Amino acid sequence: MKISVLGMGTMGAPMATNLIKAGCEVTVQNRTRSREEPLEKLGAQRAETPAAAAADAEIVLSCVSDTADVERVLLDQDTGAINGLKDGSLVIDCSSISPESTRQFAETFRAKNVGYVDAPVSGGSEGAIKGTLTIMCGGTEEDFLRAEPVLEIIGAKVTRIGPVGCGQIAKVANQVAIAGTFMALAEALTLAYRAGANPERVVEAIGGGVAGSWILNNRSDKMLNDDYPLGFRTRLHRKDLGIALDTARQFNVPVPIASIVATIEDALIAQGYGDEDMSNLARFVREGAGVPKGPMKA
Repeated sequence: MKISVLGMGTMGAPMATNLIKAGCEVTVQNRTRSREEPLEKLGAQRAETPAAAAADAEIVLSCVSDTADVERVLLDQDTGAINGLKDGSLVIDCSSISPESTRQFAETFRAKNVGYVDAPVSGGSEGAIKGTLTIMCGGTEEDFLRAEPVLEIIGAKVTRIGPVGCGQIAKVANQVAIAGTFMALAEALTLAYRAGANPERVVEAIGGGVAGSWILNNRSDKMLNDDYPLGFRTRLHRKDLGIALDTARQFNVPVPIASIVATIEDALIAQGYGDEDMSNLARFVREGAGVPKGPMKA
C-alpha cells in the first residue's frame, strides 16, 4: 500500500516509522525538510511538497499542529495534497482541529471524488512510538473501512464515532476530560504532600481504587519530581481546549473546569513552559502551595 505521511512532528514521525515497519510504501513530507531524513534512512521516499507526496499515493495521512496547517498541507492552491491526489484516493487526517473546518475540508475532497476520514488520536508520544494510540474517527462507513487497516498499524483502539467531524468532536470531549484529570491529580498529590503523607505511597494506594487512571499511572511521577519531559505539549493541549471552548459556546454547554485549566495553561505558556508535557499543570498547584522546586520528598 502506498501511503504519504504529511507532518513529521512528535506524532507524525513515529506514525510513519510504524507504517514503514509494517511494510507500507511510505513517502514523507514536512515543512522543515530535515525532519524527513531519519525516515529516509528507514526506507521512506521524500517529496518536495504535499502535492508531490500525494501524486502516487493511495492514501494521504496528515498529522500537523492546527486547523490552518491542515488547510495548508491539504488544500493550498499550489502545493496542497489535493493537487496531486488521484480520483478515488483517501485522506486520513490525524490532526486535532475544528470539527466544522473538518466538515468543510471533507466536502472539498468529496467534490474531487476523494474520501476523507478525520482520525484524531490520543495516547501521547509514547503511544505514537509504540503504535498503541486510541483513534477516534469520523467518516462514511466505506471510507472508514478503507482507513481502518492503516489506522490499526498506528493504533491499538480504532473507533468510528459517526459521520465526518465526529472524530474531532470525540477528541474535544477527550481533551476536556483529561484537562480535569490532570488538574485534579496535581491538586491531590500536592495536598497529600503538604498534609504530611508520602505522595508516592498515596499514588500506590489510590491507583488501585476509583481514582486509578492512565494519567495517574503515567504522569504522577512527573508531578512528584517536578520534571515534565515531553509527552504532550502544553501549548498543543491549550490549542485543543480552545477548540473545545468554541464548541461548548456553540452548543451552550458550560465547561467550567476546562475554562479554568485553559487560563492556567495560558499562564504556563506565558512563562515559557508551553513545550513541556501538560503534567506541568502541577507547577501552578505546587507554587500556590509553597512547595519548593524539585522532587517532593516524604
